[in-house]
Amino acid sequence: MSGEHPPADRAAGIGVAVDGAARRLAARLSLLSGVVALVVGLGIVGLVGSPPLAVQYVPLALSVLVLGIPHGAVDHLVLPRSRGEPVTPRAMLAVGLLYLLVGGAYAVVWLLAPALAFALFILVTLLHWGQGDVYALVALTGADHLASRAERLLALCVRGGLPMLVPLVAFPDQYAFVAGTLVGLFDPAAAAALEAAFEPTVRIAVGVAFGAALVASLAVGYVRAGSHGPWLVDAGETVGLVAFFALVPPILAIGLYFTLWHSVRHILRTMLVDDVAHEALERGAILAACRRFARDAAPMTAGALVVLAALALAVPSTPGGIDELIGLYLVGIALLTLPHVVVVAAMDREDGIWSP
Repeated sequence: MSGEHPPADRAAGIGVAVDGAARRLAARLSLLSGVVALVVGLGIVGLVGSPPLAVQYVPLALSVLVLGIPHGAVDHLVLPRSRGEPVTPRAMLAVGLLYLLVGGAYAVVWLLAPALAFALFILVTLLHWGQGDVYALVALTGADHLASRAERLLALCVRGGLPMLVPLVAFPDQYAFVAGTLVGLFDPAAAAALEAAFEPTVRIAVGVAFGAALVASLAVGYVRAGSHGPWLVDAGETVGLVAFFALVPPILAIGLYFTLWHSVRHILRTMLVDDVAHEALERGAILAACRRFARDAAPMTAGALVVLAALALAVPSTPGGIDELIGLYLVGIALLTLPHVVVVAAMDREDGIWSP
């Protein structure tokens, strides 16, 4: 687990394979999985309209064991691998303590101020999902139009804002329902503190500001692009995601995006920093790389299930129906996401994502 990739596989500022068969395969898989998510979501809406909530919950429910939770379950391995160092018990313990302290502190916020915790969840998820797409654009797609830190930060806000802000504008009632369900697990009355966010004037302001940021990001990128191929991928994905989150009901849309877009991209990133999985991708052995990842992710995925069970016992209101169970799962995802963001930020630093 400790060997480094050959120097030819690395390029200045990016500690993953920016050229070679593994990187090209990861880029294709990333794009294909994203297209599948968009086609499935838009196809369902085109054929049946808004499906029943029980159907919309399916992708989120599957993400417990398929791609969703597992995508962050190798956090104890990725930093040493990113640095070409051995994975030691000390390194794994450090990540375990990070999850315990940061996740535990965030759990206290949910117990004491659930409306604030929900708002923080949206902000952290926006930053993290944008963070994941910036990595994919820079390291996999070779986006030379994101040449500066400011351009990458703007892209982060746009890409992260698509799943978090477009549904707020397009589906305020369902957004409010999800917020009320999560906050209601701790204090049903606290959801009133979030009502202002769903007012028409607020949503219009959010829509105008976000739309301006999106147009600015793509326009500046077009001007800065040395090769317009990567820019076309960026623009195509962005426009596709606007349509996806504006038309697909948010519970279904988030479930599909979380599993088939964000999680797949991060899993590919973890494969590229793992010598064994990297070698498998170089040979085109996708199943071998997936088996390697599944083996590595299994112990901490099981640990995450224990966290969810403990959370179910800790919430003041015992979850009853499917709505509350999914809400509990999303709170669990929130607790795991915050320390996960810290790990990914450290990977970004190793890869030079924010020091172009």
